[in-house]
Amino acid sequence: MKTKEALDLGIRYSLLVIFGIFLEVFYFVFRPLTIYSVYFILNLIYGAGVFESSVILFGERVFTIQIIDACVAGSAYYLLLILNLTTPINFDKRVKSLLFLISGFLILNIIRIVIFSVLFVNGFEYFDLAHRVVWYAGSTIIVIVIWFVNVKVFKIREIPVYGDIKKIFKDVSRKR
Repeated sequence: MKTKEALDLGIRYSLLVIFGIFLEVFYFVFRPLTIYSVYFILNLIYGAGVFESSVILFGERVFTIQIIDACVAGSAYYLLLILNLTTPINFDKRVKSLLFLISGFLILNIIRIVIFSVLFVNGFEYFDLAHRVVWYAGSTIIVIVIWFVNVKVFKIREIPVYGDIKKIFKDVSRKR
């Protein structure tokens, strides 16, 4: 393995450990982006919205929604980062892919929260059931779908982790 490739591998996996230790960074960045975006959209739909901390009050009868960390889904952003950084691809493709993954998940997550807010305000009979199903499985499905779309869009041929391990074993066996 060339020095540049070994350095790249070390940096990528070190970044994963650092972000894993400081997972709160994802919430620090994406909590306000999510909350303010949802507030802005709900204010357009219902008008006269009031925003306090992570609570949004809106509608004629004043409905309250609270966007908690589970709604922000910081762990999903970390999973997307893991998939990106454990896949051996060149730097330019990695940056574009990461921007696609993060912005795609942010947009879909905001849409999900807005849709559930509208369902809540309109008294959707199965709101609690739908909310729980999407809460437990929805983010995972969104992450998987975004990853596979990313693979297709950026023509990624390598498999996360496996591609790196394969490269290491190939280099080790070549030196024997």
